[in-house]
Amino acid sequence: MSTPGRGAVRADLEQVFRSTYPRVVAVAARVLGSRDEAEDVAQEVYLTFGRSSVPAGEAIGWLSVAAAHTALNHLRSGRRRAAREEAADNGGAVLPDVADTVVTLDERRRVRAALARLPRKQAVALVLRHSGLSYAEVAAALDLSPGSVGTTVRRAESALREELIRHASSQ
Repeated sequence: MSTPGRGAVRADLEQVFRSTYPRVVAVAARVLGSRDEAEDVAQEVYLTFGRSSVPAGEAIGWLSVAAAHTALNHLRSGRRRAAREEAADNGGAVLPDVADTVVTLDERRRVRAALARLPRKQAVALVLRHSGLSYAEVAAALDLSPGSVGTTVRRAESALREELIRHASSQ
């Protein structure tokens, strides 16, 4: 799958990129809460995909999972910064109450931190499902049976709730 003169970059990369980019960025943004960081994650994911031999027909699932994994890695490594999240919230003409903004940002930070502490498969299933992928797409992307996706997502939601409660009571 190499293009002459360009090394091992896929010939179909541009076509796959154009058809999947909004979804890949949406998955990463769901995890990170920042479109700018989500676009950085998407760039990493497409660089990896460009050198892969993943069939084009499986691209959306592979890219969605890779985006979720890469975004979780960013969360876990501490690359995300509160200033970027605040910048993402600025944009409305009406400024919200500062206290409301602080509470909202803190809640988002706590949810993202709890998500990063979940088992990877649960976290990815939860992110993919809440990013709009169907049960069948999540199943294909994570190599699960379609019937087990709902159970995996429900367990992930429950684990996320427990993690939030556990962390809140330890503060």
